[in-house]
Amino acid sequence: MLDSFLKFLELGLYHIVSFKGYDHILFLVVLTLPFLFKDWKRLLILISSFTLGHTLSLLLGVYDIINLKSDVIEWLIPFTILIMGLYNVFTAGKSSKHSNPIIILSIVLFFGFVHGLGFASAFESMVSTNENTLISVLEFALGIELGQFVIVFCILFFGFLGQTIFRFSTRDWVMVISAVVIGLMLPLIFNSPLFS
Repeated sequence: MLDSFLKFLELGLYHIVSFKGYDHILFLVVLTLPFLFKDWKRLLILISSFTLGHTLSLLLGVYDIINLKSDVIEWLIPFTILIMGLYNVFTAGKSSKHSNPIIILSIVLFFGFVHGLGFASAFESMVSTNENTLISVLEFALGIELGQFVIVFCILFFGFLGQTIFRFSTRDWVMVISAVVIGLMLPLIFNSPLFS
């Protein structure tokens, strides 16, 4: 039982912190950029809603309730990152950034849902016959949440360094890093197998 718990916790953790799946890291980058350490409660709610969406879609995918073509998912994942990056660029430095948290929360929940669908078939193959699928998904979700804490802390720390030591304005910091992430996503969107 403990071995299974640790196995899926570790899988969830490395699903986020691994550079092989850098799409999660880049999504967390664009999600976290506008925030500071003092905003940790709001950020915790956002990353937890991402985990919730990811977990729900993973369950729906594993139990074959929702089954999208992998080409569609491979296109949607960088597209969601692009949308969040563009949102940052157009709202950077504006006080309205945090004015409607319900919209941001809904977007993040949806994005988590999309990202979870992309991993359903791979996850299904990792669950052995003597392991409970539902419990395994929940253990995996806990690992994802821990991995997100690590990545978000690093992003906040680098943001703190950039804005205090190197004197970047918050607006410039958010716009420049978001623009870099957008630039990384564009080839993935336009070279997607969906358009081949």
